[in-house]
Amino acid sequence: MEGWHGWDEYAAYYDWENAQTVGRRDLAFWSAFARGATTGQVAGDGPILELGCGTGRVALPLARDGARVVGIDRSAPMLERARKRVKRARLQSLVQLVRGDIRHLPFPDKSFPLVMAPYGILQSLLVERDLTRTLAAVSRVLTRKGTFGLELVPDLPAWEEYSRRVSLRGKRGPTGKSITLVESVIQDRARKITRFEQEFVEGRGKSAVRRKFGLAFRTLTVPQMVRRLEKAGLTVSAVLGDYEGGPWDLGAEVWIILARRG
Repeated sequence: MEGWHGWDEYAAYYDWENAQTVGRRDLAFWSAFARGATTGQVAGDGPILELGCGTGRVALPLARDGARVVGIDRSAPMLERARKRVKRARLQSLVQLVRGDIRHLPFPDKSFPLVMAPYGILQSLLVERDLTRTLAAVSRVLTRKGTFGLELVPDLPAWEEYSRRVSLRGKRGPTGKSITLVESVIQDRARKITRFEQEFVEGRGKSAVRRKFGLAFRTLTVPQMVRRLEKAGLTVSAVLGDYEGGPWDLGAEVWIILARRG
């Protein structure tokens, strides 16, 4: 299984599930990042690059605040949903969506003063060489003294293993029917990978529609990521432990790293 597996199938349910989990709690931070409030640097004439933009959960609020955002994602179904949201919001002049691979960013050198990787997107890179390529690509497209902001999900290794547990229920899912998420968690401790086997059930009884797929994420600690950023030619300027910019420690619920080029 590779880290990009499952995301096409997840597209139909991504917004529904995340509205009930992470919600909007990180959006104020990334909006401040775009304004330069957390970095001391503003995008100016250059757009902001979002890695793994998905359905536009972060990109659209930033654009509504006036930022120009380029979002890149490998999943065509995710991007299709993002494009529809951008069109409905009439933000086509501020949001550009690109289908591509974050390991090989299809942009010229020094194109972006700000690059962001919200909510653990880099942890979907399950092998070291893919992370190395991605960080090298980020370093290449950052302008001189440009800033890269990324978030790690800290609690992956703490998830207990379980099989076919009902994780979420809703009276109204993406298609308007009742919805249930039945989930299994598998920990590969040797490879430091957490796998989520998901089954979304829409409707009830014989007419219920079931969709099954898997997602996998790699455990990375803050010190491990700092070393990898430095190897890619980036200098860490801050490690934050909450979305208000508070200091990081091992017990922090939020792990955010800001790094500069050069």
